[in-house]
Amino acid sequence: MINLISPNKKQYKANLHCHSVLSDGRRTPEELKAMYRSRGYDILAITDHERPVQHQALSEKDFMMLTGYECYIRPDPSGKYDVYAVETHLNLFAKDPMNVKMICFNDNYSRYLKRDNAVSELVRVGSEKPREYSVSYINEYIRTAKKHGYLVAYNHPYWSMEDEANILAYEGLFSVEMCNYSSWLLNHLEYSGALYDKMLRNGKHIFCHGADDNHNNYPEDHPLSDSFGSFTMIIPEEFTYAGVIEAMEKGNMYASMGPVFHRISVDGDTVHIECSDVSHAFLYTGSKSPQHVHAEQGTSFNSIDFKIDPNARYIRISVRDSEGRWADTRGFFPDEFR
Repeated sequence: MINLISPNKKQYKANLHCHSVLSDGRRTPEELKAMYRSRGYDILAITDHERPVQHQALSEKDFMMLTGYECYIRPDPSGKYDVYAVETHLNLFAKDPMNVKMICFNDNYSRYLKRDNAVSELVRVGSEKPREYSVSYINEYIRTAKKHGYLVAYNHPYWSMEDEANILAYEGLFSVEMCNYSSWLLNHLEYSGALYDKMLRNGKHIFCHGADDNHNNYPEDHPLSDSFGSFTMIIPEEFTYAGVIEAMEKGNMYASMGPVFHRISVDGDTVHIECSDVSHAFLYTGSKSPQHVHAEQGTSFNSIDFKIDPNARYIRISVRDSEGRWADTRGFFPDEFR
């Protein structure tokens, strides 16, 4: 039997996309830490626009701050925002918590920065030529970020409005946001299961995660509050910075808006799932017809078995609870479950 998610390993709840007053958010890093810790989170990455900051002074034995930031590339060389234009947003997560190198800095993209001495002292690496909205430039950017110690994730695919062909041509991404909650609140379309399956069908060994992308323009009890809506459960060997980064890099994590997986195991041609109470479950394999189970109205289940098609290109499990909240594993390829 192979455990894809082991019942014996502790899971840690994380928000991997967050903005503070250091860019266009409304809360200080200290306030954000207090908010998320009070709601049962274990990990927070404050990913301000174009500004890498290490918040290690806020880390504690039972609460971890990840170092990272968000960058973006737009078709207009000036970096001007256009609500009808495509663009690319990437989150960079530092493997070393003290790594705050700025990748391919360009002043046209610094409008969100709160200028201070800390910004002027940051080390800049990579080409500072004008950013170019093209597959070749974006791949160059990803390569440069990885070379200088970052994991690179793709943010909010629907909001960015990029053609799938472009997204499929990007190389070196480790994960894609399955749900970006801030965008989902605005459009109810920022759930990327269909895109993620297409990436897997095209042989992309890429993972998935959930995140809030919170800016906190509204109080926590407001219907448009963009905190606590989508998260990532990370399953490290040990709860250290290096352990969490290693788990992310290996895909030992899953995306959720609410449900949690307790166990996923494969025994021969059967995949067994144990989870919190859900009303729908799907096994995606790259075919036109994924297997599915649906509870009768007003009921739920928390254990499911699926037979794996011998021709499955990959397997990934998706569940949905009675409130319409999803949870999704990454894709597992045959060499991982056979």
